[in-house]
Amino acid sequence: MENMTNLPVNTEVLDVAIPARIQRNHPIDNVLGPLTEGVQTRSQVGHVNECLYSCFISQIEPKNVAMALNEPSWVDAMHEELNQFKRLKVWQLLELPKGKKSLDTRWVFRNKQDDSGVIVRNKARLVVRGFRQIEGLDYTEVYAPVARLEAIRIFLAYASHMGFTVYQMDVKTAFLYGEVKEEIYVDQPPGFVDSKLPNHVYKLDKALYGLHQAPRAWYATLTDHLLKHGYKRGKIDQTLFIKRVKKELIMVQIYVDDIIFGSTSEELCKDFETVMKKRFEMSSLGEMTMFLGLQVRQDSSGILLHQGKYVADMLEKFGFQDSKEASTPMAERPLLNSDPDGEPVDQTLYRSMIGSLMYLTASRPDVLFAVCQCARYQANPKTSHINAVKRIFRYLKGRPKLGLWYPKNPEFNLYAFTDSNYGGCEFDRKSTSAGCQFLGDRLISWQCKKQQTVSTSTAEAEYVAASACCSQVIWMHHQLLDYGLDYLNTAIFCDNDAAIQITKNPVQHSKTKHIDIKVHFIRDCYERGLIHLAQVHTDNNVADLFTKPFARARFDMLFVESTAALSVPPAVEPPTAPRPEIELHD
Repeated sequence: MENMTNLPVNTEVLDVAIPARIQRNHPIDNVLGPLTEGVQTRSQVGHVNECLYSCFISQIEPKNVAMALNEPSWVDAMHEELNQFKRLKVWQLLELPKGKKSLDTRWVFRNKQDDSGVIVRNKARLVVRGFRQIEGLDYTEVYAPVARLEAIRIFLAYASHMGFTVYQMDVKTAFLYGEVKEEIYVDQPPGFVDSKLPNHVYKLDKALYGLHQAPRAWYATLTDHLLKHGYKRGKIDQTLFIKRVKKELIMVQIYVDDIIFGSTSEELCKDFETVMKKRFEMSSLGEMTMFLGLQVRQDSSGILLHQGKYVADMLEKFGFQDSKEASTPMAERPLLNSDPDGEPVDQTLYRSMIGSLMYLTASRPDVLFAVCQCARYQANPKTSHINAVKRIFRYLKGRPKLGLWYPKNPEFNLYAFTDSNYGGCEFDRKSTSAGCQFLGDRLISWQCKKQQTVSTSTAEAEYVAASACCSQVIWMHHQLLDYGLDYLNTAIFCDNDAAIQITKNPVQHSKTKHIDIKVHFIRDCYERGLIHLAQVHTDNNVADLFTKPFARARFDMLFVESTAALSVPPAVEPPTAPRPEIELHD
């Protein structure tokens, strides 16, 4: 006999007596839900509503408007977007003036997922085809300040130094708040054309996504709002806003529509949220946990930055979940070269792997040199090059959850390391400049770049690298002035005595006449007392990590030195004791 239930065939069913007193005829007023669906309890009705809600969310992103109009969930999403335009008074419908042209619009459909990958929302966004805008007619200025990653790390380092918590907020449909000064007309949204006025167009009063001037208009609106409420904009970093109330301080860092802020007073944080919600539709995300792809973990001992989830996604994307682990990101020998006789490989795949790794260097200085070396051969990659990239992924497989540790302590001295690899490129014999900058125990920025010209000596290569490092230090000087910190005579540790002497005494070095003028500004910084070069032994120069590949023992020592360095006062030698490796734990 065919099994007509959802129970296994061999399941034993107990013979239980059915209670005799069962009310079969219920009053219609007590029935919950449609009469045709049977009787349900209140808890069952609530559970069913949740299931029905999940069923109403479309799991497929439509490719065009026609497909979206056939799905009720996407129609609701488009109506929600247009209702937002109405609430914010984004546009007004009118007849197109003579001599004017309108820009067409299109719908962009995206499924929003939660942390576990479950689709929780259908998002429809109406965007303008901004590539059809004409410069000088539809827009003039389009530049909008964007925070540098080094500025974000300085912000978090200062928060760990002061011991306050960093919070995060998000602006919903941020660009719709920006006021448009130019006269711009757009077509009616596809699928939502007014049947009575089909030939009319919309005149924009606020910016739409896709316009060239939309980011600038949003930034101007946000800036005006904060300045009216007593916040002062940073002189160097235009995305940093600071407000001081007596002895208390609140700092706000803006990255388009993502906002992070922290204060020495919880009252100032609540006041900032109130100020923002008065003008904009905001969503408070609580403590900062994810920002620009960087995962942040805050506790009483400090702040940890890492990209563990990003590494896991990369390994899965390129199929390295089960690969053999590598001890270092790049082999010490043989050195990577152009390999003219090698077999070509797929350029698209190679560039995709390099692009994914480049963003990872935002929190992983240990792979910076290897990624930069492999990135030089994207025009014509060979088998040896892609094997080197695969080794980086195998190294990440063994250390997927490493990060930068910003401890909570009062040490906040600024110092830097500089180094160079003389003639490091075998093809054109150009040297590689490297540098890294610290605030106390906290690694803030790091650089690895091939020099533009060929150096004729080790001293010249080190001198050029020191000048590049000095540029970053001077930028940090100006950036930290907004925090109320004034640094002078910053130590830059260099392991080449000749480069130090060239900086201090240029009169006796006639062989430096050919060096570009822009390199010599380090002398001016030295004479003004902004920096000074100090001697450091090669074994203790942590910037050496960004100049060449090493064996595992040397690599591990430099990596631990750079990511967990102790505080170095400006006038003393750098630390030499090994430090524990900072690693995430589940």
